[in-house]
Amino acid sequence: MDYVDKDDLAIFLRRLQWTLLVLVACWLLWLLAPILTPFVFGAMLGWLGDPVVDRLERMGRSRNTAVMLVFGAMSVLVLLALVVLVPLVEAQIVTLFESLPHYRDWFVGTVLPWLERRTGLELLAWLDPERLFQLVRTHWEQAGGAAATMLGYLSRSGFALLGWIANIVLLPVLTFFFLRDWDLFVGRVAALVPRDHAETVSRLALESSAVLGAFLRGQLLVMLVLGVLYGIGLSLVGLNLGILIGIVAGVLTFVPYLGPATVILLGGIAALVQYGDWQHLLGVLAVFSVGQVIESYWLTPKLVGDRIGLHPVAVIFAVLAGGQLFGFLGMLLALPVAAIANVLLRYAHERYTHSRLYAGERAPVLLDEFVEPPPADSDNA
Repeated sequence: MDYVDKDDLAIFLRRLQWTLLVLVACWLLWLLAPILTPFVFGAMLGWLGDPVVDRLERMGRSRNTAVMLVFGAMSVLVLLALVVLVPLVEAQIVTLFESLPHYRDWFVGTVLPWLERRTGLELLAWLDPERLFQLVRTHWEQAGGAAATMLGYLSRSGFALLGWIANIVLLPVLTFFFLRDWDLFVGRVAALVPRDHAETVSRLALESSAVLGAFLRGQLLVMLVLGVLYGIGLSLVGLNLGILIGIVAGVLTFVPYLGPATVILLGGIAALVQYGDWQHLLGVLAVFSVGQVIESYWLTPKLVGDRIGLHPVAVIFAVLAGGQLFGFLGMLLALPVAAIANVLLRYAHERYTHSRLYAGERAPVLLDEFVEPPPADSDNA
């Protein structure tokens, strides 16, 4: 009868405990996701500002003074952004609602006939107002149920709005405390790490922090620069919604190819609806091209580089998976979690290539030790 090695059993049980701990943490995160958003935002802002606070401390200022200076600078930047952006966005949204009838007419009068000619489908008949009214009248009970559902959604939206207001009020308070006590939080977490793994965990934590901090700071700057560039460029082309499209494209830049695709799609539609000619459409393509050249050859190499080390497909999957599992909080945490997971995967690959499972029982044969056999004698051929 074979006996189980005690050391192997202990390793298995320890790994099982860590697996269960991770699963419980994910379950709690899923349960608490609706209330965790301001805490995550506050922690991220505190983490991004902590290096500046530490630098001010090394220059001779006290921790409280350094925290107040950094928190004040962050608050001033946010207030300036709100003072500049809120009136612009408000004006752009008003313009958007005023332009909706033109977009509807363009869609019904230009796009649908073009699609009918290409596909042979009678799309206009399906969108005829009389037909839609007949469908609503025929299915009145279903429409009533949908209306009740919509009213329930609107009532829930009121509570959601109150929740957002509470989160906005909480965010500066949480950010201040995270800034002030960040080193204390890190020290307490580090004290909980098993001593025989402390060195490895410290190494991985420092590497993850360096990768993630450089990526987030660089990516935020790229989003800001591209948003301003796209907004100004599309406005110079003459689009009434150029600033709004530029802001949306800048925000979506963190997902690879989604920001530029937004410029092409929304900018192209806006140019066709507003002017209906090829000149302004070419102007949109010119703005897109200039933005891509600046991003590819200057912004991303200088500010971001390859600090996250993730393929664009992995980034898109991480964002979509995070949103599907944990909603907005999951999308917010998707890239940080993916970056940390990438660091852990590199460490796992390093351990694997130095393990007996990879090398086998015998020592591996190096390529430069391999001697190629001499060629056969042509006379004996």
